[in-house]
Amino acid sequence: MDCKHSMATIPAVPTTLRSSLQQDGYVLLPSILSPSDLATLRSAAEHATSLARTGSWPFIRTLPKQFPPWTSTHEDGIWGVQHLLHPSLPHNQVFAKYYFNPTIITSVCEILSCEPTDLVLELYNLLVRPDADFALRWHRDDIAPDVADAEEERRLKEPIVHAQWNLALYDDASLIVVPGSHARARTQAERDADPYEDDMPGQKVVSMKAGDAVFYNNNILHRGVYSSKTDRMTLHGSMGVVGADPARARNVLQHGVGDWIDRCDFSGLKGEVGGQQLSRTAETMKTHLIAIGSSKHVGFSQSED
Repeated sequence: MDCKHSMATIPAVPTTLRSSLQQDGYVLLPSILSPSDLATLRSAAEHATSLARTGSWPFIRTLPKQFPPWTSTHEDGIWGVQHLLHPSLPHNQVFAKYYFNPTIITSVCEILSCEPTDLVLELYNLLVRPDADFALRWHRDDIAPDVADAEEERRLKEPIVHAQWNLALYDDASLIVVPGSHARARTQAERDADPYEDDMPGQKVVSMKAGDAVFYNNNILHRGVYSSKTDRMTLHGSMGVVGADPARARNVLQHGVGDWIDRCDFSGLKGEVGGQQLSRTAETMKTHLIAIGSSKHVGFSQSED
């Protein structure tokens, strides 16, 4: 049964979602959160951010490091809060409610052409205003910048095995992409470009209003530019599909989610998706993550300059 036809009782997802993502490498869903949802999430996110900035939450993205592994040392400031579903984080059940939001799950199923029972719980983090201006280099999340054209093309032709999104709690124009670059190797101009300059041919700033979500292929050529003067709280999540290859497991497990996911309890989630209780779907997704492994020694997808 096609996923989108089995979910007619929940908010509709555009039928062009998968095709738009395949064509452009990203797609924007406007206003998927109500004002009350935004208020609830902002309160939870502000608390989590405060804990992270004061050293009371050790799972953080620290300046000036772009890619994992990060340490719990925060003297230079932070730009993200890791592991929003961790059972020890206050408000983890609030974050869980919106990670397992039926609109999100429906969207992921449309992108992956699957059923909710095929999904794997992956990552859920919070991207926040950095303590100092900070930018990521142009990159693809799971393809290193030094690979040859042939290898890059081979990797980009692999089937889509996960969906990734940003959900903005405040207006956010931090993400910059090169539309269509997820489907081809880099041009010579892209290889030669300054990795920290915003002059990449064809680049587009993805402007989000509070409550908007953008789904994007994590191997689209993209970067983030973060201002220390602009409020930012953006939920950054991903879900996979069962049967993905080891490279995807590495991309997920390198963050350390396997260390604690077995202690999560999603039995209190209300509602349903795809004709099944949402709590049961969430527990199934957790079980699928546990099945792919828990090792921290899986390697890392990127290295620092």
